[in-house]
Amino acid sequence: MTQTRTRLERGRSALGPALALVHTGRAPTRAVLTAELGVTRATAGAVAAELEALGLIQVDSRPLGAAGAQGRPSHRLSIAPHGPVALAAQVHADGFRAALVGLGGQTVATAPGCMTVPADPAHVIDAVVEAGARLLRETGRRCVGAGLAVPSAVAEPEGTALNPLHVAWPAGAPVRELFNRSLAAAGIRGDDGEPVTGFAGNDVNLAALAEHRHGAGGGAQHLLCVATGHRGVGGALVLDGRLHTGSAGLALEVGHLTVNPEGPPCHCGSRGCLDIEADPLAFLTAAGREPGPEVSLLQQARDLLREEYATAPSVRAATEQLIDRLGLGLAGLVNILNPDRIILGGLHRELLEADPERLRAVVAERSLWGRSGGVPILPCTLDHNSLVGAAELAWQPVLDDPLAALGVG
Repeated sequence: MTQTRTRLERGRSALGPALALVHTGRAPTRAVLTAELGVTRATAGAVAAELEALGLIQVDSRPLGAAGAQGRPSHRLSIAPHGPVALAAQVHADGFRAALVGLGGQTVATAPGCMTVPADPAHVIDAVVEAGARLLRETGRRCVGAGLAVPSAVAEPEGTALNPLHVAWPAGAPVRELFNRSLAAAGIRGDDGEPVTGFAGNDVNLAALAEHRHGAGGGAQHLLCVATGHRGVGGALVLDGRLHTGSAGLALEVGHLTVNPEGPPCHCGSRGCLDIEADPLAFLTAAGREPGPEVSLLQQARDLLREEYATAPSVRAATEQLIDRLGLGLAGLVNILNPDRIILGGLHRELLEADPERLRAVVAERSLWGRSGGVPILPCTLDHNSLVGAAELAWQPVLDDPLAALGVG
């Protein structure tokens, strides 16, 4: 009896690590799960069976190897196709987007919304939560929690938006508190009948977390992510699988690196910051194009780059200017942080794809570490990676302790 109880306790303590391995694609089979956990095959089988019983993963015993392969084929492990989801929400300068995201970073449904983001953050947070609630009603999925991505550093532990420069919110807006209040009002509840818990974070931080777990950052030990979305430039650093957020959640405000000392004034009070020298508005301005109201600035910049880079000298010149400014900022970050990989998101991804050699050359020329062998610079690969990262916040308690998070005794 004692031996059976010990095996059960060992297996239950391995549930979280096992789920994390399947969630990030590092354990596609039960044999790999056994090796990664360092447990017996029987324990790994029991762990996989319990995760399947919780509705989180799927165990497929059909043969995986080719016909004639030696040895017993291992059971395949995958995310349960109709399992629970996290509600993910993002607010940006041009509106919002809600989504339902399952384990494995799988987006189940999305709902975009465009609006002028008001000075009272509660209005747009209520709107994005209602959009998420509709998705939950339409799909009938269980909800484990919710995450919110915002275009601001989020101070910890308060959960306040410290510097929302590109939306009209006041500094210190209590976004996490407002998010949880809205989730409760919308009636979004977990299996225990209680309102789900909402988390909040900076949009680029969350994009980096998502890319590290499910995209271009997989396997990196020191991952630097720089991106420009609808307005401004953000950065994030993932060290050994965890976001480096500093002592109060405010680390890696890379948008306020000066890359052009004679440049225009920045919102922060300095001049020529990356934030206003390498975002979609800067690109449109450098190309001599007047932004229109029809679609987001990011979409306008992307369309212009894709459609006219090869034919319009002004667009090519604007591209080169932004690449040079971005490369200067990246070189400074490489000198300070010594990352083993850089990933670029938003418009920066398109700039890299337009002229990868120019950007890499600028970084190498101005970076000690770049000259010594080069740092891989890659495009982000996930669509809506900030949303996927917001969902990661909600999934984390489940990854830490599936039984406790799902209210199972």
